[in-house]
Amino acid sequence: MRIKNIALIATVLLVPSLVLASGAEHHDVTMFNSDFFYRVLNFSVFIGILYYLIANPIKEYFVGRSEGIANQLEEIEEKLQASKNARLTAEENVVKAESKAKEIISNAGDEAKILSANIADKNAIALAILEKQADEKQALSAKKATQATIDALLNDGFNNSDINIDEAKVVSLISDKVA
Repeated sequence: MRIKNIALIATVLLVPSLVLASGAEHHDVTMFNSDFFYRVLNFSVFIGILYYLIANPIKEYFVGRSEGIANQLEEIEEKLQASKNARLTAEENVVKAESKAKEIISNAGDEAKILSANIADKNAIALAILEKQADEKQALSAKKATQATIDALLNDGFNNSDINIDEAKVVSLISDKVA
């Protein structure tokens, strides 16, 4: 588009000069007997018409261009402000996340201490129960062993033919023990 406008202007300016540059007879040319004033007048009229036709589109082009640049500048400033706001929001979120992380770490430490204390208490209770059961089993085993020994001795004593014990003697021994 721009090249077409330049070519059109060049054609309008160059074609008349080529046509008018004819080789007519040569004579003394002075300022008064030349067509210089007419050419200046024609050129002035041409420039006036050219200005009349081209001035508004050129003005509109530059006004539109300046408005476009102003709009782009406003958009860029809005984007810059939005990015600054986003950066500030992100920094606030980072600070909140760091404080939340510290809080979570301290809570996790406290919970770990509480859980370890609970586990230690449960283990102590379980150990006490196991010790009590072991003591009871040992006492029961001792009773069983004592009972088995007593039964064995008594059975051996009653089955043994070396010792003669009659019923009256056993009854007297038991009554002495009971009394």
